[in-house]
Amino acid sequence: MLIELIDKYYQDKRKDRAQEHFYISDAGKCPRAIYFSMKGYPKKEKEPRILRIFDRGDIIHQRLMANFWSIPEIRVVASEIDIPSKELFHGRADVIISVNDKLYVVDMKSSSDFKFQKLTEPEKPHQYQVQLYMHYFKIEQGILLYENKNTQALKEFELKYDADLCKKIINDFKTLKYQIENEILPPKPQNLEAWECEYCDFKEECDKIDKKDAILQMKL
Repeated sequence: MLIELIDKYYQDKRKDRAQEHFYISDAGKCPRAIYFSMKGYPKKEKEPRILRIFDRGDIIHQRLMANFWSIPEIRVVASEIDIPSKELFHGRADVIISVNDKLYVVDMKSSSDFKFQKLTEPEKPHQYQVQLYMHYFKIEQGILLYENKNTQALKEFELKYDADLCKKIINDFKTLKYQIENEILPPKPQNLEAWECEYCDFKEECDKIDKKDAILQMKL
């Protein structure tokens, strides 16, 4: 009985509607998947178990935030703060801290043990997200803090603001905005790994389009 009620709670919580804005967390994602999300295409169903795993990330975030507030050497300048400009992106930074009079934008991520052990540098999408936060808050330093969900081990990576990279990310999203407004489906990126497509919420829709394109090419 309880399991059914808990599962229903998570399924009801995930009731989806079309995405209305670009979010900073979209940086580094497949542009075609963002297009599908903005256009309200149907998403693949997710098991309640997977949704509970996502929830666990929020709990880790809350615990780490409590640490920041308690450590004397860390001054929390702002937490859960919206980016100043919403012209292109919406987004909320986890926390801005000061250590030794130096400002940092900090983004916290949770990771499976398998991924955590292989982590020698931050994942590209996470780097892009922190770069955008640094850009909009005009802060030169950022930190990505990862926690292993299985062991609570931590890894941190310091990043310096990269103006050229931010300019490229912003320009790419301006192009995507034009494509969405004009019903132009973005091409699938060539550098996507197989697992990224396999776990994509829009794999079924994307496969349908690729199949249609392949049939048209055969007819030409």
